[in-house]
Amino acid sequence: MSSRSHLLNDRTAERYRYTLTDGVQRVADRLARTDRPFTGVTPAELAPAVQAVDLERPLAHPAAALDELERVHLRDAVYFHHPRYLLQGATLCDVEREFMGLHEGRPAFLMERYDPVHIELAGLYPHQPGDVGMHFLCAPTGTPLRGFSLAVLTTVLQMLFTDPAVRRVVVEPDVRNTAVHALNDAVGFRAETTLTKPEKEALLSFCTREQFQATTGATPA
Repeated sequence: MSSRSHLLNDRTAERYRYTLTDGVQRVADRLARTDRPFTGVTPAELAPAVQAVDLERPLAHPAAALDELERVHLRDAVYFHHPRYLLQGATLCDVEREFMGLHEGRPAFLMERYDPVHIELAGLYPHQPGDVGMHFLCAPTGTPLRGFSLAVLTTVLQMLFTDPAVRRVVVEPDVRNTAVHALNDAVGFRAETTLTKPEKEALLSFCTREQFQATTGATPA
């Protein structure tokens, strides 16, 4: 490949058009074939493919870069489909994962899934197998949608409970945040006790799969 073949000009316009179309088609094909939020691959299993990427050595052809995109990202990306929402994995980590939620194609909220054994609640309560911690944050908007926060929280729990290993979702909001307490109650959380954390007095609450389904009627997506 010429050292200038990456520049956009009259000689490379057709290659640019083909590469762009190929990339869009690959993403569309992957989305069309995706039937579950997560393939189940672990960070350790992904590590060799990520480590094999050599940023110092350009690939010989744009198609090779798209092949790498499929192999390293698209195949094992975290997807969550809903008529109006999409959650996409932003990070993969043994103890913490972050997700961005879209509403009508625009970023609208963030969700963090974490292992309470290791962070946030480490040593602060008797952990049980299958516990997973969660935070979420809705983006500010000039035109609030009625019921949006509840819809987001319901969607987040649906996603978490698609993982059969998750038995309880754990949250620890500030004891003074009554608005969040009401939201949590609406999807099945039950307050257990208060905890003293460095940054706040927290209301430790749990929601099991059964509590979520009984309270909302929703099932894991």
